[in-house]
Amino acid sequence: MVLTLKVISCAMNYNDGFVKEEELNEFQKKYQLIKLPSLIEYFGYCLCCGSHFAGPVYEMKDYLEWTEGKGIWACSDKGPSPSPYGATLRALVQAAFCMAMHLYLAPYYPLSWFTEPMYEEWGFWKKLSYQYMAGFTMRWKYYFIWSISEAAIIISGLGFSGWTESSPPKPKWVRAKIIDILGFELAKSSVLMPLVWNIQVSTWLRHYVYERLVKKGKKPGFFQLLATQTVSAVWHGLYPGYIIFFVQSALMIAGSRVIYGWEKAIPANMSLAKKALAFMNFAYTILVMNYSCVGFMVLSLHETLASYGSVYYIGTILPTAVILLGYIIPAKPARSKARKEQ
Repeated sequence: MVLTLKVISCAMNYNDGFVKEEELNEFQKKYQLIKLPSLIEYFGYCLCCGSHFAGPVYEMKDYLEWTEGKGIWACSDKGPSPSPYGATLRALVQAAFCMAMHLYLAPYYPLSWFTEPMYEEWGFWKKLSYQYMAGFTMRWKYYFIWSISEAAIIISGLGFSGWTESSPPKPKWVRAKIIDILGFELAKSSVLMPLVWNIQVSTWLRHYVYERLVKKGKKPGFFQLLATQTVSAVWHGLYPGYIIFFVQSALMIAGSRVIYGWEKAIPANMSLAKKALAFMNFAYTILVMNYSCVGFMVLSLHETLASYGSVYYIGTILPTAVILLGYIIPAKPARSKARKEQ
């Protein structure tokens, strides 16, 4: 899966080398390849063992600069490349904790219960809470493997991303970052989730799918979001559960944008109403995300629809209703008193 992304990005970056500068955005200008990499450079990039199975995905230009000791990997006035051992140890401790959490919770919340008669006898709120806990349990497995991959990229040195502006400067390891666990579990909005879940793949999708579907001078809309999520579904595999989940996630994000727009439209002096909408977005995100992710976990069409139907498709109806309500009650930016007086 990671190899697919590397091959596509390398080809598109090389193609960008033939495009006029004014037609490229800043990211494309930074990573365009003017010269075709050698065969050994290409295979080294594609098969780099630290990220081959679970990521993170990174750019060919960064890989070449790392292998040649150029760019941020060259000696600078801030000193040579920093020691990776402290950051690697932190990632390994995180990996151990994540695996312990998964092993502890997995026996209590097995996915097989979604098709058991016992599950059908439960009430609405118990089913909904079980969907949340099943998703919560499964996520620790992903957190574990991503933490291991993060440690591998950090200790190789490739994960180094420059220095902070603090005094003294501290090393950054952003390139190795795949998951922000607290950022995801406590996300205030569905819009924030792609920024903290499988971070480098989300970044890849934004630069190589989402942004390239937007016509010059136009703003991105629901079509670009849905197309990006569909590409992600196909990349994961042609299982009904994946496709349903990513279509659901497009609805979820679009609905969250509407709630956020309403929140921003409320004047600053109505702080209680703003906080109520912020909490609504948080609750909406938790509910719809954990409802939707059942499809990602069980994969089959029958089990996915059975689990969604068991809670009356609330995670599909709710975002759809919010999106439609956004057309009926459009968010208008709150004007300041000074502007009104003018």
